[in-house]
Amino acid sequence: MTAPARHVWIALAVVYVVWGSTYLAIKIAVETLPPLLAAGSRFLTAAILLAAILAWRGTSLRVSRAELGASALAGGLLLALGVGVVHIAETRIDSSVAAMIAGTVPLQIIVLRLVSGESPARATRISTLAGLVGLGLVVAPGLGTGSTALGLAVMISATMAWTLGSFLSKRLPLPADPFVATVWEMGLAGAFLLAGAVAFGEYGQLGSDAFALHSVLAWAYLVVMGSLVGFSAYAWLLRAAPISLVVTHQYVNPLVAIALGMAFLGERPSPWTLAGAALVVGAVYVAIRAEFPRQSSRTSSDAAGERPPSGIFPRGGPAGADPAREDATSARPARVAPRGTPADQIS
Repeated sequence: MTAPARHVWIALAVVYVVWGSTYLAIKIAVETLPPLLAAGSRFLTAAILLAAILAWRGTSLRVSRAELGASALAGGLLLALGVGVVHIAETRIDSSVAAMIAGTVPLQIIVLRLVSGESPARATRISTLAGLVGLGLVVAPGLGTGSTALGLAVMISATMAWTLGSFLSKRLPLPADPFVATVWEMGLAGAFLLAGAVAFGEYGQLGSDAFALHSVLAWAYLVVMGSLVGFSAYAWLLRAAPISLVVTHQYVNPLVAIALGMAFLGERPSPWTLAGAALVVGAVYVAIRAEFPRQSSRTSSDAAGERPPSGIFPRGGPAGADPAREDATSARPARVAPRGTPADQIS
């Protein structure tokens, strides 16, 4: 570590709780606010606030045309289709179920690695198979009702968009400064989502009851805590702590989301759903433990000019976010501040 352990654990606690709580906040926000409008305005507001902070610090927001296009693609996949669509899913499914499904993103990235010809560790492959079985257990109880089944399908589609965005991000010419990349990705994703809100007629749903206090407060929490505080804590952790410690949020966030959903929303996942969640969290834990020692053992070959294979996540870091690229976070390397790091994990 390059910072006092106490500071590292405070920052980790922020990422654990804040990113885990975004699922609860989304569920509350979309109780009255139209989902695409809530998500789009959230990201656009966060982008404006972050841009103002960077401008105050003297950071240039200028990017090349190629970087702008890459930011649009990454923001569209990670934030608009990834995190934004979660808002739609949570109008039909519990926040805890959404978090359990989002927890499979690292395992989905492993599947993409296998398809692309990479060869992860044997333990990684086995844990991925177990985690996908766990995903089946999570979604199985909700397949009997049309509305819930549609919400589950939407949520799985959101995780797939986040997974693809995370996988492609290391191949895109994103701005070198991760905060600048985040501004453009959040801003463009917010614009995409607001355009979607217009296309689906969400502005016509904005009656006086749409701005209920609890939904507005939840939206503000997502802007400030999810997209600014959470991401700042995460970006700092990447500089101050080992990546193998930082990525523990991948299996802590779903547990936090489940606990908060049960405590504040009265959600009661079925025993099969909880068993599936345990299998998913355990699989992610095993996969992370299997992959990161392999990366550290290649340090000498990397120094010699050889390019080591990527780990579970693009750029050697986690897919999630949040966050602020919730989420979701959300692919970061073990090196200092990767470029193009998402502003949210998938939440």
